[in-house]
Amino acid sequence: MTDPAGGAERRSNPHLRTVFVEAYDLLKPFFDPANDWGGQTHEHLAYRALHEQFPGLTAQEVFVLVAAAKRVFHSSGTPVS
Repeated sequence: MTDPAGGAERRSNPHLRTVFVEAYDLLKPFFDPANDWGGQTHEHLAYRALHEQFPGLTAQEVFVLVAAAKRVFHSSGTPVS
């Protein structure tokens, strides 16, 4: 995200931005209401799947990606491409 006042990049981890689209595609099914179980998402499995796909990510980075993907999915309901 660019700072509107100074024009400088505010993100502290550009690597996460690089993998976000691929991570989002991997995580979409875990947030899809059609795939829920008893009214609950499979969010707990999303963390595991993401860590398996990107083993070099830290636990904090996995958390950030899952939270961001969940926010995008629920705000738009459309795929990110």
